[in-house]
Amino acid sequence: MGRFVFKLPDVGEGTAEAEIIKWHAKAGDQVTEEQPLVDIMTDKATVEIVSPVAGRIVSMKGEEGTKAAVGSELVVFEVEGGEAAKKTEELERPVTSVPARKDEVDKARPVTATGKGLASPAVKARAKALGINLASVAGSGEGGIIQHADLDKILLSRQATQVAALIMGPAEDDAEDIKIFGLRRRIAERMLESKRRIPHFAYVEEVDATALEVLRAKLNATHAARGKLTMLPFLIRALIKVIANHPGVNAHFDDGQGIIRRFKAVHAGIATQTERGLLVPVIHHAESKDLWQLAREIARLSEAARAGKSNREELVGSTITVTSLGALGGIAATPIINPPEVAIIGVNRMAERPMVHDGSVVIRKMMNLSSSFDHRIVDGYEAATFIKAVKDCLEDPAGLVAVPVK
Repeated sequence: MGRFVFKLPDVGEGTAEAEIIKWHAKAGDQVTEEQPLVDIMTDKATVEIVSPVAGRIVSMKGEEGTKAAVGSELVVFEVEGGEAAKKTEELERPVTSVPARKDEVDKARPVTATGKGLASPAVKARAKALGINLASVAGSGEGGIIQHADLDKILLSRQATQVAALIMGPAEDDAEDIKIFGLRRRIAERMLESKRRIPHFAYVEEVDATALEVLRAKLNATHAARGKLTMLPFLIRALIKVIANHPGVNAHFDDGQGIIRRFKAVHAGIATQTERGLLVPVIHHAESKDLWQLAREIARLSEAARAGKSNREELVGSTITVTSLGALGGIAATPIINPPEVAIIGVNRMAERPMVHDGSVVIRKMMNLSSSFDHRIVDGYEAATFIKAVKDCLEDPAGLVAVPVK
């Protein structure tokens, strides 16, 4: 018998670590080759890792909810003598997967502590005063050099912990503590990062959707066989039409390199609530689809996301995101930008209200568009004129039915 050490493989996601979501085996279990071993989550997707060998599990590293570095020891197996050497040679080759589009994936890689504590004298002095052990700090500078910004992150984390302790108070017998990990923790981290790094400019505009609702009802009645049209396909078609004159909102901003990447194609992210949290599946090349094709893609992608069946390509590459709370949409909201995008547009609840129309007070179907923009890239005037143009399209919706040019 021999020992085989299975290390966390590089699953081709461009990350240096992954979170352990669920173990499918335990120490002492006898497993077969290709038997499900553990689910891990990267920045892009949840991946099932299967056992590379048949044998008995001697030990496992990492509890559910903890993160492990790519290449670190994951499981130790007891296997037949020659099998360990054979599998070690095979697994030295990196695991490959279908990559996302090169120009649409955030290339930032997590940094890890080197244990060397490399830093300038000023940073070392500050760390000493704050009681921070530099050997445990991950330096974001070239060559792993620790910078003041790295110390700032540690201080923010400390403050957040202290504030949380003050707010939550001591534990109570009738209270339940639930550990946040997996997709819910990833969402929390992304939302925090978005709000921390992006100065959000919120803008709300009122839209008279009376004509749009008349048109939508007519199309649903006369083209029932093509599927049901909701509000979102019309909003996406309006965005596509307006973006031609406002290319700055259909963009990514790499603040690390100081680069804005504008896209001609519109890859519309659809914010979708699931039992596991908020996911954003993507309609790639939305500009090539008509209203019914958009409606079918929205339904298909949303259903797959809620069922946990979205593939990796369906969850990456959005250039602008739309969101809707449907009947619970409220009067207005401040949606959080999905980085590295620079804009997100939300639909609020529609309601009948008395309005002045052509000099008379009449009942109209009104709704609000709530939007947020990265104020570093999109200034207030551009945001206002963009949303005003979207409003005009929705209030005069006949042009949104036209078949797009493919």
